[in-house]
Amino acid sequence: MKVVLEKVHGSMNTFYMLDGPERDDYNELALQLCGIDAGVDGLLVILPSQSGHAKMRVFNRDGSEASMCGNGLRCVARYVCEKEGIREAVIETMKADLAVRKEDTLMEGIETYSVQISPVSFELKDLPMEYGGRSELILEPIPEISGDIPFTAVAVPNPHLIGIVPKEIQQDESHQQYWAEKFNGPNDYFADGVNVSYVTKLDQGIFVRTFERGVGFTNACGTAMTASALVSCLADLVAFGEVAVYNPGGMVKCTVEKEGALYNLLLTGNATRISLHEFDWAADRENSGFLTTETLEEQRHYKKFTEEISAVVNQLG
Repeated sequence: MKVVLEKVHGSMNTFYMLDGPERDDYNELALQLCGIDAGVDGLLVILPSQSGHAKMRVFNRDGSEASMCGNGLRCVARYVCEKEGIREAVIETMKADLAVRKEDTLMEGIETYSVQISPVSFELKDLPMEYGGRSELILEPIPEISGDIPFTAVAVPNPHLIGIVPKEIQQDESHQQYWAEKFNGPNDYFADGVNVSYVTKLDQGIFVRTFERGVGFTNACGTAMTASALVSCLADLVAFGEVAVYNPGGMVKCTVEKEGALYNLLLTGNATRISLHEFDWAADRENSGFLTTETLEEQRHYKKFTEEISAVVNQLG
């Protein structure tokens, strides 16, 4: 079966994207595509929705399905808004219907969209996480990991464990990788695994590196960056409002607002098209493959953007 795909990215969190009908084997397509292209993190599927302009499903590199993807949602938002000729839309996701809209560009040639990140919960049962019978973990060390790193567990709705670390730990991925792999294998804390992010303060905002459940280290994770901005506000690393969040793939802006006991989160960043493809999807993986590829020019603009912000990230050494 021939399918039309777009290769897209938000902060170099890269996906193939497909507009198609509901079916139960998109996980297999994700496995095939990621097996052929080691540079992608998964598959975005755009489907009809009864509650919004469209529905988004997200499949990771390992074929597992994620409840949300902030970077992917920006790419879906662009596709839906351009297809419908609108600037704002509502996209149905696994846990919530989320508002998206077209924004002023980050830089010339870079299409920019904002997406709502919701719901937010610090209840450990919502990740889920088991930790000494407690209901929350906010800015506290986990002695088994480190007595010096304050950790926060939060669902947005994807599960995240976020540690605030000094530059020296951020520079060496081994500590983060060890614990992220442990928590995404057999363990007593996270029955379903967890996304693990390490956050470091910069002069102009924060830097976030994420080991994503079902993927591994990724250039960026949208929900992780937004959750990390929230945690950084709670820790007084940055002020509430708009936070510049740098990552290995670029930079986004996360808006964190507190309204009573609730938090309103908005993620704003690029939605870049890399290439267009026709793919022959066969049940037998050996007979599947790309038929055509058309490379687009948008990535050239994004590369210029990352070059301009590189001086900020270089603070990490």
